[in-house]
Amino acid sequence: MDAQPLYRQLAEHYLGAIKAGTLMQGARLPSVRAMMRLHDVSLSTALQTCRQLERDGWIEARPRSGYFVRQPRRIAIPPLAEPDVGRPLDPAQYVGIHSRVSEFIAKGRLYPPKVNLSGARAAPELYPSEELKNAAIRALRSDPEVLVRGTPPGGNGQFRSVLARRALENGVVLNPDELIVTHGCIEALNLALRAVAQPGDTVAVESPTFYGLLQILESLGLRALEIPTSASTGMSLEALELALRTYPDIKALVVVPHLQNPLGSVMPDAHKQRLVRLCEQHAIALIEDDTYSELADVDAPLTALKAWDRSGNVIHCASLHKILAPGMRLGWMAAGKWHARVAMLKYAQTRDNEEWSQIAAAEFIASADYDRHLRRLRAALRVQRERMAEAVASYFPLGTRLTMPQGGITLWIELPQACNSRDLFDAALREGILFAPGTMFSNSGRFEHFLRISCGLPCSDEVDEAMRRLGRIAAASPANVV
Repeated sequence: MDAQPLYRQLAEHYLGAIKAGTLMQGARLPSVRAMMRLHDVSLSTALQTCRQLERDGWIEARPRSGYFVRQPRRIAIPPLAEPDVGRPLDPAQYVGIHSRVSEFIAKGRLYPPKVNLSGARAAPELYPSEELKNAAIRALRSDPEVLVRGTPPGGNGQFRSVLARRALENGVVLNPDELIVTHGCIEALNLALRAVAQPGDTVAVESPTFYGLLQILESLGLRALEIPTSASTGMSLEALELALRTYPDIKALVVVPHLQNPLGSVMPDAHKQRLVRLCEQHAIALIEDDTYSELADVDAPLTALKAWDRSGNVIHCASLHKILAPGMRLGWMAAGKWHARVAMLKYAQTRDNEEWSQIAAAEFIASADYDRHLRRLRAALRVQRERMAEAVASYFPLGTRLTMPQGGITLWIELPQACNSRDLFDAALREGILFAPGTMFSNSGRFEHFLRISCGLPCSDEVDEAMRRLGRIAAASPANVV
């Protein structure tokens, strides 16, 4: 028999629903009288249940409206510091990231993790697999020759038309023929860089930045110039202007304006407009990676950099990999004045993408189901981010810093200065936990004590315990032992 008072048992019941995301922020709890009927309890027990949850900070009372789930409580944790834009820039350098990424992958395979917190995509159950399967079946039934005929140049016309219509919400006016379908955003970035730069050229990137981009730069023989980037507002335009005075031969700039990977920053519109103008003035190709914007918790769609492009100088790249279907590997790009060169490079490098998945994706994206899916995905990720941020605040050592992003799938965490994320990576992997160490996101050596954690896994006791163990390992670092 449970020794807890009945009201505490009921409070635990509703707390479990809140933590699991069944009752999300802003949701209304059953009224006191409804709770009495649902659980066959007295008025006193129902009131004590609500007051317990209110005292613990999980719900709030609203006059004449009832009790509502409040934003998850979180122990105070300081935000990440703004970057020092006055410091001298590190020299543009050949990247040298392959060995670190290869080591990361090899160790992950040698010690298969029980809890994988390293990725930047949601769990499979958060994507509409059944709806996409049905759309794919319908596409094959209506067009059975799609698997045995050649693919159209640039991609399926219906898919590109749907993408062009969706782009209007982000302020971008495109003719479907301006779009080129790619194998995910990673191929789009690869093509964009091949189109605008030659081996030995310098390309400006955010710091920290996605290690996949650093891999591309290294494979193309390009030099990376890292520009300090804020976890709140994105790349520092002041630091970029300094870089342009110091390195007048910069050929391209790659930027993630919305939910930057790994920081999670969102660039304000005024900064985006200024950035587009700056790159046009200096004849620098501006490559926009807009992979994550649909995952932002905002009231209106975010405006793409491409919306301010009047000269074709912005190459807009995006994908469905994070927001709809990781298994489809569907990306696209609008290459502006480099369209013809990119189309030629695409043909020479990989030819056109297969058409079947494009037809299925086009049907789903054109339906109301797509927006419903995005709302559900954003809501689930919001709950999971809050849960993971609370775990960081509760379990990680004093001195840990975190800026909560406005959406997305990951958290960028700064450990106390003396901690080393590579040592933490090895120790955590031995306990079955995998994350992405900060050393993978830069060549500057400035992020040795940072790590990126995925919020893509649904909340569970297993994930919470993994975060507890990770925090314990970090706290047990020799540098943190007094």
